[in-house]
Amino acid sequence: MKGFFEARGEAKSLLAGIIAVAAVGLLAPRLDALSCSVVKHPAPTDADKALIAADYDKAATLYRASLEKQPGNADLTVGLVHALLRQQKIDEAQDAVKDALDASPKTAAFITLRGEVELAQGQPWLVEPTVVESYKIDPCNPRTRLLFAKVLELSSRYATARQQILIAHQFDPEDPEIRRMWIETLPLGQRITELESHLSAPTGDDPQELALLRAELDRMKKRAVEPAKSCRLVSATNSAEIPFIRLAGYAGHTRAYGLDVAMNGKSTRLQIDTRGAGLSIYRSAADRVGLKRLGPEDKAGGNPGEKPSFTAYADSIHIGNLEFHDCPVNVIDSASPFDDGDGMIGLDVFSDFMVTVDFPMRKLEVAPLPARPGEPALPASLKAIAADFDPLESIVEPAPPSAAGAQTAAAAPAPRAIGPFDRVMAPEMKDYTQIYRAGHDLVLSTALDNEKIKLFIPDASAAGTNLSVSAALDLPKVHEDKSLEQPGPGGKTQKVFVVDEVTFNFAHVSQKLNGVVSADISQASKTDGMEISGLIGMNTLSLLTLHIDYRDGLLKADYVPGRGYKFEDNSNPQ
Repeated sequence: MKGFFEARGEAKSLLAGIIAVAAVGLLAPRLDALSCSVVKHPAPTDADKALIAADYDKAATLYRASLEKQPGNADLTVGLVHALLRQQKIDEAQDAVKDALDASPKTAAFITLRGEVELAQGQPWLVEPTVVESYKIDPCNPRTRLLFAKVLELSSRYATARQQILIAHQFDPEDPEIRRMWIETLPLGQRITELESHLSAPTGDDPQELALLRAELDRMKKRAVEPAKSCRLVSATNSAEIPFIRLAGYAGHTRAYGLDVAMNGKSTRLQIDTRGAGLSIYRSAADRVGLKRLGPEDKAGGNPGEKPSFTAYADSIHIGNLEFHDCPVNVIDSASPFDDGDGMIGLDVFSDFMVTVDFPMRKLEVAPLPARPGEPALPASLKAIAADFDPLESIVEPAPPSAAGAQTAAAAPAPRAIGPFDRVMAPEMKDYTQIYRAGHDLVLSTALDNEKIKLFIPDASAAGTNLSVSAALDLPKVHEDKSLEQPGPGGKTQKVFVVDEVTFNFAHVSQKLNGVVSADISQASKTDGMEISGLIGMNTLSLLTLHIDYRDGLLKADYVPGRGYKFEDNSNPQ
């Protein structure tokens, strides 16, 4: 393996930034300056009914049959492409859009469909110019606004994303996808009501997506009746340097790194998770540290292998010299599969802080984020529950307490809604790279062999950097390795490909790797809504120091040859 070197060629990022500014200015006029009618949907066809019932294969067949009789019909083409995208048949969706645009190149609905396919292909940087092109033809197309909102949210421009989804909902309140994203912008009580209504009829979501939505509804209902737990910072300091602990696996080999986190004054050992998931511990550890259960058990969220869980809270959590009080924690209703680990801690629990993950020196540093110009500073807290990340919802700032009761209730200042905010780049962060946030995943634009731009997720739980099958087959030095084949879904053999040599270039660093193996990344692609081409694993991350601003979607990676030390075993084996 060779070392890292400075990456070149930032023209694409600069162009994307210019396009982004232009798009925001173009698509954000006063609503009263537009004369747009609310979309009136015709009676659903059999194909529409199949799509909304999540029978995507039947829907695609019916749409194709209807298009043979009505070639170029926009509604049928939109339905066909959406059915194909739901099945992750992206190449077929691209072909359908190309045929439609060849016949009618100036149709806004078809141009927006092209943008939806570009996003699904993992090319979000292409979407904004597509949005602008479609908008110039038809500024009233609600799906154009929805598409723009999606790429804005990925880019941590939450205020503008919220604005665009509110406009889309005004134009078409019946579109299930628009409505689902609109629900995310609402206050908690209204979100519950609207999500219950949304789930009372077919939505077009598949069983896994429905399970996730129902689990989210259960969590929101608990939040509405339980006392608020803010996990607020109470220590005098808001900076910390926290050493990693070693988590040993088979035969004493290091399986992962973690943090020593004290809950209610008792130690727990939590594995570091770069993909985020809040703070989760297993039931036995929760009982040992005396967590207080809140409400009934949650249903499993629908992800493969996910176990039921419940929310509990700790009176206090200490991480390094940071202390937090009244902290909700996710408890996995199962025994830990590891003798030396009590759960997981996603690094995005520190979203209110500047995070430095120093893998070579085996330590985590947290510090205050740069102030946002002209915006109020919110008190820092620990985002201990994965569901805390609601970027489109307004943040409610509590009213300041009255001075010794001098103010009457009528005169006391009321709570006010602030945010959400768009990303900013402080001057001291000019060397950072803008990245995408898809839920809890950090998604990096990565050049393979300095040519092919793909999306990758840093994942400290992956031992080695890998590639999706499609990304591997897109590279020249690749061969199939039958000795690595594994049974896939339904017992079907899953082919494994090995790329003999490939260079990964991201966030101003580069690494040449040999023998990179393919893996099934389809679940990550489905969850994040765009094609993910692989995971950046510990054989790469262990050489880097990552500086992460979760608030603004910014990252800097440092590599210093030879930096690091022989890691001391502080795992206190029995």
